[in-house]
Amino acid sequence: MGAHELSERGMRILKEARSLPPEERVELADQLIFTLEPEYLRRVEEAWAKEAEARLDAYDRGETIALPSDLAVEMAKAAARKRTRRTSPRRRKTE
Repeated sequence: MGAHELSERGMRILKEARSLPPEERVELADQLIFTLEPEYLRRVEEAWAKEAEARLDAYDRGETIALPSDLAVEMAKAAARKRTRRTSPRRRKTE
């Protein structure tokens, strides 16, 4: 998850949020992101722009390949599921 852990309250909110339909989770995430400081958001946007340029440059140099979007989305979902299982709060508490 990163350097910061969620409080008990944060974990309860996260658990409840995870029970929402996907469309509501996306909207909730967007709303939360927009509550962050403008400077932080600017740095995030700059980092994503830099990453996108680096990926495009790697593609142009033939160092990576393009994938159909549906395959890329499925691979990302599978990786997220794997990461979620690996960092599950229940699992962390028993280790």
